Amino acid sequence: MSSVKNVIQDSYKLMLLKDYLKVAIKEAGFSGVDIQKTPTGTRVGLHVTRPGIVIGRKGSGIRDLTKVLESDFGLKNPQISVIEITRPELEPSVMCNRMSQHLARGTAFRRAVMWTLQTIMEAGAMGVQITISGKLRGERSSFEKHSKGILPRAGYQAGIVVAEDIVHVETKMGLIGVRIRIARKEMHVPEFELKARVVTKDKIIKSEEEKEIEVLEEPITDPAKPRTESEEIERETTLIEQTEVFDDVEAELK
Repeated sequence: MSSVKNVIQDSYKLMLLKDYLKVAIKEAGFSGVDIQKTPTGTRVGLHVTRPGIVIGRKGSGIRDLTKVLESDFGLKNPQISVIEITRPELEPSVMCNRMSQHLARGTAFRRAVMWTLQTIMEAGAMGVQITISGKLRGERSSFEKHSKGILPRAGYQAGIVVAEDIVHVETKMGLIGVRIRIARKEMHVPEFELKARVVTKDKIIKSEEEKEIEVLEEPITDPAKPRTESEEIERETTLIEQTEVFDDVEAELK
């Protein structure tokens, strides 16, 4: 019975730690944390989109965070390592946090959903599904489910290919829940391998070497890239207003 209590207690501490990190390093784009106990201490791996914010100037951020983990959460000799997320658009936790901030700012939920769907698919996802529920339009609760691409729903493949996260947002209308499920191409199993379909005999099929060269090409970095998550949200807010939704099409047809 003691072992069961230890498991429950460790899971509870991990939940409290995640809740704390979501607020403490929100500007760094926190995605998840890995904890591994070793004979010399505790290894803590932080998955973020902007490692520089967590590290701080001359490592001050790491030192302050180490003290908090040791005193408030009881981790013995925590050794923190910061892991950068190269493609944040394919991380459900990051996209949930961004979408929740848009909803909290008053952005229309359908615009936020359509923008998030488009961003995830353009990043190279195999499929995505977004479910939003709560008081979306009136006093009565409702839910909407939007999806794009190929998304395994159940079975062994779904457990490997699909990653998901859930977040709750407090708005003026009430509490809104957002669930994002993303299917990643690099995690697919042979049964879900996407094969090219040849339409005509004259169609030029690229060789495997040319495809590898295209994948290995590094994208052009933007010098005006946002430094924090708040700046990223501000940039996306202006672009979301230009996103076409079903309501706009319906208004034009009337």
